[in-house]
Amino acid sequence: MRIAFNNAPDALVSQLGTLGSQQYRLQNQAATGKRISQLEDDPTAMRQVLNLQTQESQSTQYRHNIAALQAQANSSANAIQGLHKVSSRAGELATLANGARSPTELQSHATEVTQLVRQAVQLMNSQHQGDYLFGGTNTAQPPFVAVADANGKITSVTYQGNDAVPAAEIAAGTTVSVQVPGANTSGSGATGLITDSRNGADFFNHLIALQNHFGAGDTASISSADIPALAQDEDNITLQAGNNGIIQTQLLAADSVAAGQSLSLKQMISQNSDVDLAATLTRLSAAQTTFQAALQSGAALIGQSQSLLSYLR
Repeated sequence: MRIAFNNAPDALVSQLGTLGSQQYRLQNQAATGKRISQLEDDPTAMRQVLNLQTQESQSTQYRHNIAALQAQANSSANAIQGLHKVSSRAGELATLANGARSPTELQSHATEVTQLVRQAVQLMNSQHQGDYLFGGTNTAQPPFVAVADANGKITSVTYQGNDAVPAAEIAAGTTVSVQVPGANTSGSGATGLITDSRNGADFFNHLIALQNHFGAGDTASISSADIPALAQDEDNITLQAGNNGIIQTQLLAADSVAAGQSLSLKQMISQNSDVDLAATLTRLSAAQTTFQAALQSGAALIGQSQSLLSYLR
């Protein structure tokens, strides 16, 4: 097909535009290391990359969730460990009441139990990053409030939290909660750390009873009622410590899986989107050569056109 001579400049401009775009695309690929940056570069590969990036973002979020839960679980574990020490000491004091004790010794034990109650309240009001750990979803105020009489003896400890616990996703379809409510009297849901109606745990009230029985010299009640009650509390605290360890193990395993998935997805993204730098530079060099040749031939063509027009004049 013959092309009219006066159409040659338009064809040249179109060709130079195509060659320039190709050269720009190759230069961008060489500079960024990415084969595709826009949908039109490779629609199929771009869709695959976007899907993989979404999955990789989810894996990253799972790891963030896991890290936050691990930090929270560690804080809870420290508080539970401290509470277990309080429970163990209360059990030791209760056992001491079995022997013949003077009123002075019994009163001294009562004073120590009062201090144990205060220590336990402090532990149960532990915080992590400004949130109270053992108030359920009510994290803005101290879960437990102790009331004392004029002599400093604890008369009651009130729970201000609830029995709900928040959870976070650590894998697709898998949610975990590391929080433990301070009390649960509903008969269902997460087990309360201090009070739970299902297993007889009622640690603060049992400690207060022990305090009062020591103060009154009522060693018979300590043996018959306080020691068995405190044993139930210690079993419950031990159970909670074990559950915390199980959850931390689960979190470690989930983090390992998420890390492996994230690495695999990044590699797949790279395979789909990264360039072969050596091949790209070779194509870029060829494109630059072609572009320069087109410029030179275009300049010659325009020169010939001008000469012909001068001759026709």
